[in-house]
Amino acid sequence: MNYYEKLRKFIGHDPILTAGTILIVFNEKRELLMQLRTDFKQWGFPGGGLELGESLEDTAKRELEEETGLILDSLKLIDIVSGEETYRVYPNGDKVYDITAIYEVTEYHGELKINDDESLELGWFSFENEPQNMPEFMKKYWNRIKKCYENN
Repeated sequence: MNYYEKLRKFIGHDPILTAGTILIVFNEKRELLMQLRTDFKQWGFPGGGLELGESLEDTAKRELEEETGLILDSLKLIDIVSGEETYRVYPNGDKVYDITAIYEVTEYHGELKINDDESLELGWFSFENEPQNMPEFMKKYWNRIKKCYENN
């Protein structure tokens, strides 16, 4: 049982503050890796929440391998998002406000594969061909990330 599951035993579905990562993984065609998530049944970026004692970088490494089978060689912090923009309600009713570190990943190795029970499918998308099936909070991340790269 992870930290958030333990916390939920005491406070139920009430809003909590969480911290986590989103990983913007690029391939050689500058396409972004996304996962069709089991919880929302919609597309999202790999990433996840910190466990007790973890750094954001440790979380990024762990989540990338758990969710995609890829092993991180390097990462670059591109943004930190917090506040109303990060509020979401999970299908089970859990409410969160997240502090999210967004990392760019261009150096990695390993075999791309569904490695846990959080993904139904993995796919590559360009900024011009975004997945149509994203939860509202993920669309906000997509648009924020797209804007970051339009300026570079």
